[in-house]
Amino acid sequence: MEHKPKTFGGALLVGGTAIGAGMLGLPIATANGGFLPAAMIYLVCWLFSICTGLLLLEAVMWMPRGANIISTARKLLGPWGRAVAWFLYLFLFYSLTIAYITAGGGVVKALFAGGIPFALSALIFTVIFASFVYVGTRAVDRFNKVLMAGLIISYFAFLATGYTAVDYSRLTRFHFGSALMALPIIFTSFSFQGLIPSLVSYFHHDAKPARRAIIYGASIPFVVYILWDILIKGIVPVDALLHARAEGWTAVQPLREYLGTSMVYGFGQALAFFTLTTSFLGVTLGLLDFLADGFKLHKRTHGSRLGLCLLVFIPPLVISIYNPDIFFLALNYAGGIGCVLLLGLLPVLMVWSGRYRLKLEGGERQLPGGKALLCLLVVFIVFELVITFI
Repeated sequence: MEHKPKTFGGALLVGGTAIGAGMLGLPIATANGGFLPAAMIYLVCWLFSICTGLLLLEAVMWMPRGANIISTARKLLGPWGRAVAWFLYLFLFYSLTIAYITAGGGVVKALFAGGIPFALSALIFTVIFASFVYVGTRAVDRFNKVLMAGLIISYFAFLATGYTAVDYSRLTRFHFGSALMALPIIFTSFSFQGLIPSLVSYFHHDAKPARRAIIYGASIPFVVYILWDILIKGIVPVDALLHARAEGWTAVQPLREYLGTSMVYGFGQALAFFTLTTSFLGVTLGLLDFLADGFKLHKRTHGSRLGLCLLVFIPPLVISIYNPDIFFLALNYAGGIGCVLLLGLLPVLMVWSGRYRLKLEGGERQLPGGKALLCLLVVFIVFELVITFI
C-alpha cells in the first residue's frame, strides 16, 4: 500500500514525458495510412518503449545513486559509449527544440489571426517561455503545473465537444505501408526513457515501483493517442490532412480550415498550446542542465545561466525562422535517429554488456527473454532506421 501513491505519481511523470509535440503530428503523419494501421503501429511502439524503458532501468540499477545516462553509458560501454551518448543527446534535444519552436510559432501566429510574420511569432513564443527556463527549475515547475492542468482540461473538453462531429466512415481507410512511413514520429511520441535515471532517484533506488510506473505510465500516451487519432481523422477529411502535411502544419490547424472557428477548434488550439509549452519547458530545461553539467558551468550565476540559455535557444530559433515548415522534418529526425539510437539501441547495448560481457550482479533482470529478445529489439531498431532514410 505504501508504494501506491508513489507509483501513481511516477506513472504520471512517465506519461507526461512521453506526451509532447509528437502528438500534434501523429494524425497528419499517418493520414494516408488510416486509423487502424496507425493504431497497430502505436501498439508496437508502446511495447517497444516499455521494453527499452525496463532495460534502461536495469542498467541504471547497476549504478550508484544519482547516475545519469552518460555515466551509465561510460561504465557499461566505455569512453566510446559516453561520447556517442553525448552526441545523440544533443542531437535529439536540439531537434525537439526546433520542432517545438516551429509549432509554437504557428500557435502564436494563429492567435494573431495570421497578422504577424512567422519570425516574430516564433521569437515571441521563445522569449516568453525561455524566460521561465532562465529563472530556474522552481519557476518552471510552478508554471508547468498550471500548464498541465490546462492540458488535461482542454484534452477532455476537446473529446467531449468533438466526438459528435466524428464521421466514422473516415476511419475505414487502410494502407499499412503509408502509415509505416510515420514510424519515426510515432517512435518519438512514445519516448520517455530519458526520464528513467530521475525516476530511479524518485523511488530511492527501488526498482519494483519504478518498473510498475514505467508499465502503467507508458500506457497513458497509448490511450491518449488512440482517442486523439479517432477525433482528428474522423473530423477532418484525408485530403485536408495531407494538405496540412504538405504545409508543415500540426493536426489542429486543419480543424480551422474544416470547422471554422467552432468550439471544437478552440479546444484543439488550446490543447496544442498546452502540449507544446509543457514539452518545450521540459526539453529545454533538461538541455540547459545537460550543457551546464557537460561544460562544468555554475547555473546559479546570471552570466553563466544567460550564456547557457543563449546556447539552448538561439540556434533552434534561427533554424526555425529560416525553415518555418521544418516541424515534421525535425520530429522525423528526432525520432528516427536521436530517440531510436539514444533511447532504443543504447539501453539494449548497455544491458547486453552488463549481463553478458561484464557479468554484473546485484541487480534484478527487469526484462525477460534473454539474448533472443535483445536481438529482436535490435532488428526493430534497424528497421526503424531504414524507414527514416527512405
